Amino acid sequence: MKDIKLAVIPGDGIGKEVVPASLRVLDTIADIHGGLKFEYEQFDYGCDYYMEHGGMMPSDGMDRLGQSDSVLLGAVGDASKVPDHISLWGLLLKIRREFQLEVNVRPAKVFRGIRSPLLNPKDFDIMVVRENSEGEYSSVGGRMYQGDDEIAIQNNVFSKRAVKQAMEHAFNLAGSRRGHVTSATKSNGIFHSMPFWDEVFKETAAGFEGIETASRHIDALAANFVTYPECYDVVVASNLFGDILTDVGAAIMGSIGIAPSANLNLNGRHPSMFEPVHGSAPDIVGRGIANPIGQIWTAKMLLDHHGEEEMGRLLLETMESVTADGFLTPDVGGTSTTHEVTEQIIGRLKR
Repeated sequence: MKDIKLAVIPGDGIGKEVVPASLRVLDTIADIHGGLKFEYEQFDYGCDYYMEHGGMMPSDGMDRLGQSDSVLLGAVGDASKVPDHISLWGLLLKIRREFQLEVNVRPAKVFRGIRSPLLNPKDFDIMVVRENSEGEYSSVGGRMYQGDDEIAIQNNVFSKRAVKQAMEHAFNLAGSRRGHVTSATKSNGIFHSMPFWDEVFKETAAGFEGIETASRHIDALAANFVTYPECYDVVVASNLFGDILTDVGAAIMGSIGIAPSANLNLNGRHPSMFEPVHGSAPDIVGRGIANPIGQIWTAKMLLDHHGEEEMGRLLLETMESVTADGFLTPDVGGTSTTHEVTEQIIGRLKR
């Protein structure tokens, strides 16, 4: 029996609705497999926890999460209770930083039954690999002076180790896909960091024979995600550029509610974390219409990470069969509820 211990953080808003749905699906997968078992430990970290305790998690919260094999996260944030910069830095970004989750992977593909806003999506299938620990999202900088003289300085930080690590992961992914890696750059406008990024990309590419490469400026690349998405296989990008591109990817799929992501620890010292791209969506909390696909697709990525690719493929195929048959939540033009979509997935897995 293969046991996988999961730290489960439903978090805020609709996370508390879609995470239980994904756990039911994982339990169904375990039953089908026969030799797989999930052990869950639930953590109530989030904005409600902050309101009661003055922090997004307890002082030993990271130690407790670190005892798991992986972390499954729902959503973080409720600005009506806690300012976003406090909730994000106190939970999501804290986990990413302290668990060294230095690579973020987010797929975007034509999902059967879900209408892309593109007139002709041409079956695009893109995997974005985002450097997840530094870049434009460093905390180096500050503010000084007052009034009209006030200035703010934000420093980008790019290390060769972290950049090359993300790029190597992208090349390895491309080797199992269509064999092409595109680098997102802006070396014609950002004087220091992007020429450095380009140099590391060229150096890394030299070690992967048979993989085709291209470099595209981020503005043109974002436009091409809309006009020619079928041309891209694996895209590697900095923290900010990857964040932007994956939101575009979610948009051309039809809804951010179906987009998954994996935050990966590559040195084996800490658990990786899996979360959907969507936020806590406080406007639809309690209405039973949150799209569970993003969270369940995230669970599929968790299965892949733990070597259960066959089960992951089965789950993705099953999800697409459900959406192809018209079981869609309102964000993608349907009338189905969270429960109805989940029940369809579970029922078809059991067939």
